[in-house]
Amino acid sequence: MSLIKSKQRVADHGEVYTPDWIVQSMLDLVKDESERIDSRFLEPACGSGNFLVQVLLRKLTTVEHKYNSSEFERRHYALHGLMCIYGIELLQDNVTECRDNMLTIFADYLEIDSHDALYSAAKYVLNQNIVHGNAMTMLTANGSAISFAEWGYLGRGKFQRRDFNFGTLTRMSAFSDEDTLFAELGKHEVFKPTRSYPAMSVTEMVAAK
Repeated sequence: MSLIKSKQRVADHGEVYTPDWIVQSMLDLVKDESERIDSRFLEPACGSGNFLVQVLLRKLTTVEHKYNSSEFERRHYALHGLMCIYGIELLQDNVTECRDNMLTIFADYLEIDSHDALYSAAKYVLNQNIVHGNAMTMLTANGSAISFAEWGYLGRGKFQRRDFNFGTLTRMSAFSDEDTLFAELGKHEVFKPTRSYPAMSVTEMVAAK
């Protein structure tokens, strides 16, 4: 695989892709976290998803080991693993490719297609989690503040969503004693979500979108 798409993109955006062996070595430095279903990963320049795809594969391996005896739990924890992966990317074609790559891996793992509600839910989640924007300015491509959805699995097929401003989250991390972007240690009102949603099932999520 080529590490660049074109010399012009390298000149304009410094775009160079990380080889898979380096991705694996770096993720092995945080092996336990990269394999935990509910650990949250943010790649601020995600490209077409070299790192995020490998994180998803590791999470799905954990899902398979823990929940292969229950198809219901396997499906829902697989979605939760996907929900905990985030990316920001400057170039629109990379955003589309990243979303497509991750959706393909998710769908192949569960052996589902676009007729399955879980496929539609995963596509919706990826549209929220993989953002077309600039991590340096913390703005989307249309100039609005980047916002991320914090997804939680409540069990029994129900998910919780809360939205946070990316700029707020970066400030929150400075107050955290834990290595998680969404650690709820700060009590100041600035760290409150910008929006909270009622618990919803996959079917309700798809209908609401």
